[in-house]
Amino acid sequence: MEAFQNIGIRRRLRRFFRRDGRALIFAMDHGFEHGPEDFTEVWEHVNPRVILKKVIRAGVDGVMLLPGIARISGDVLTPNVGLMVKLTSKTNLRPKEDQFLQSPLGFVEDAIKLGADAVAATVYWGSPYEDIMMKQFAEVASIAHDFGLPVVQFSYPRGPYINEKYGKKEDYRVVMYGARAAAEMGADMIKTYWTGSKETFAKVVDAAAGVPVLLSGGAKAKNPLEFLKVVYEVIEAGGAGAVVGRNIFQRENPEPMIKALLRVIHRNEEPEEAAKAEGLI
Repeated sequence: MEAFQNIGIRRRLRRFFRRDGRALIFAMDHGFEHGPEDFTEVWEHVNPRVILKKVIRAGVDGVMLLPGIARISGDVLTPNVGLMVKLTSKTNLRPKEDQFLQSPLGFVEDAIKLGADAVAATVYWGSPYEDIMMKQFAEVASIAHDFGLPVVQFSYPRGPYINEKYGKKEDYRVVMYGARAAAEMGADMIKTYWTGSKETFAKVVDAAAGVPVLLSGGAKAKNPLEFLKVVYEVIEAGGAGAVVGRNIFQRENPEPMIKALLRVIHRNEEPEEAAKAEGLI
């Protein structure tokens, strides 16, 4: 039985990662986690079908959605695009003291019904609620692996103790720790923060012990070239690509950015070269 599970996991991972072992995944859980205001800059993108058609046409390798949006727009997805369904989340309406907890909003069986190629869950390492999210992730991973589904951990160190001891959640020591913890829990893919340099991000990749590490895209960069430079350094550090939301959907025409990112991730193109080729500079 174990052999068949492993084959399923490997086959489904290939729906995200090309032969080079890298991927660009479009993320769209922001309407839940941040609220619809995240779409104010380009309001038509609040309609998931509109933005998903654009990103698929531009050539992303996969998309990450929450269960309801996957259900609303699943028919837009083409067979060559991997579908990752995230099973934990939180809203910004939650009281401040409870913002360090993610809660279940779906189950592995729901993701299977939606045709998911992978499932994801978040752990806020260092949070006062770390133990709850560890348990949630362990349950998701156990069930998903039984079905041959890869499991992605959004490994996000955050909490008052981290701020007190390390100064910020992006300190490479805690990002590295979170990546190692994700690998130790059985993650098949890890999404985490940029640590500020190629050298420190390489340590995060090393700590993950062979589990692919992808950059969490974060807030929209004012200058597209700056974001391309970060992604380039992630690749140079041995990272496996990026999971990008706001740097795509907060642009009226996201296709040039996506195509430039694909050049950097899959062709090893220099950021300036990629940006010029796609008319970003």
